[in-house]
Amino acid sequence: MVEKLIEISLKNRAIVLLFAAVLFGWGIYSLNRNPIDAIPDLSENQVIVFTEWMGRSPQVIEDQITYPLVSNLQGIPKIKNIRATSMFGMSFVYVIFEEDVDVYWARTRVLERLNYAQRLLPQNVVPSLGPDGTGVGHIFWYHLEANGMDLGEQRALQDWYIKFALQTVPGVSEVASFGGFEKQYQLVLDPLKMQYYNLSMMDVMKVVKSSNNNVGGRKFEMSDMAYIIRGLGYIKNINDLENTAIKNYNSVPVRIADISSVQLGGDLRLGIFDQNGKGEVVGGIVVMRYGENADKVIKDIKLKMKEVEKGLPDGVSFKVSYDRSQLIEAAIESVKGTLVEEMIATSIVILIFLFHWRSALIILIQLPISVAIGFILLETFGISSNIMSLTGIALAIGVVVDDGIVMVENSYRSISDRQEELSHQNEEKP
Repeated sequence: MVEKLIEISLKNRAIVLLFAAVLFGWGIYSLNRNPIDAIPDLSENQVIVFTEWMGRSPQVIEDQITYPLVSNLQGIPKIKNIRATSMFGMSFVYVIFEEDVDVYWARTRVLERLNYAQRLLPQNVVPSLGPDGTGVGHIFWYHLEANGMDLGEQRALQDWYIKFALQTVPGVSEVASFGGFEKQYQLVLDPLKMQYYNLSMMDVMKVVKSSNNNVGGRKFEMSDMAYIIRGLGYIKNINDLENTAIKNYNSVPVRIADISSVQLGGDLRLGIFDQNGKGEVVGGIVVMRYGENADKVIKDIKLKMKEVEKGLPDGVSFKVSYDRSQLIEAAIESVKGTLVEEMIATSIVILIFLFHWRSALIILIQLPISVAIGFILLETFGISSNIMSLTGIALAIGVVVDDGIVMVENSYRSISDRQEELSHQNEEKP
């Protein structure tokens, strides 16, 4: 069988070369389509369900949120396992699916079941799905360099401008903000004054919620003109909140400023983000969507950051904290360097020992085609190009070179021996 294949190949050299060119072109096409990342994704095929109910103990979270969710999510098809964690104010449910399940099909099935399980949870408690990323999806970190701007302003800039802009980049699942202070209006209530005016904390909460709102009205026509009536009640500053009336006491309105002090401060923080011991910074973590090309997504993020930077205040700029594309490019350059080194070394060895340039040319053609076939198989089986797979290709190049040298040397020797036999036979003929 092998001899017949070799015979057919020798008789149809043009077809063999054309087939090799097609394989090489297919390999280049697969290389461009194959997702490239530095770290292999070994995480499980899972969907995370996150539920927040602040102020409740882990036991209450377990009984009223985690247990009902786990009980109802168990009926989803193709589930391998369900894990859950209850902590202070938060519940995490990890739904593990089988490996061959499409992640977006799994998220749809979980979302359908959550719509049913919603009625079993406490009022105003809404579970939500985690981002469609993986455990190695944190591909890019950045922070802001803003001299003279306080951390609260930086965090507001990150949350309400930069974050929304970067989330429009294709392949980005989420941009998680970190550092700084989340701005909030804080009411420091005086219990003695509340007791004097016979007010409870719930009374104050209801008034604050109802006053910070826009109310729609009807259309009013006058002199052939139509006017839309609406009430504008959104709070714009501390004075608006201080002047909000809670109730009447002896025909005198009691304002929030009469029973409390209002201030603008930051939300409770459980940690800080420090940059090389130089102080706190504000920034974001870009999470890549499942199955995307990390190298391409990072390049698109950098292009988007250049556009966003034009709209930042004076003195504010981006600084990269972590960029995985550097590791990706280093891994690719390593494979390229290994391939070129092997081709040069093999060509020199063949030329020195055989003095035959056509034998060296065979090795030079064989190496890139072999690597191209490797990328074809990676793309076919849905395996991303990462450090592990690229290292395997780099190691396999040495094996391909060894086999090529052995086969070329053996063919060269066999052809030489055959030519010598034919030469002796021609000399012996009279």
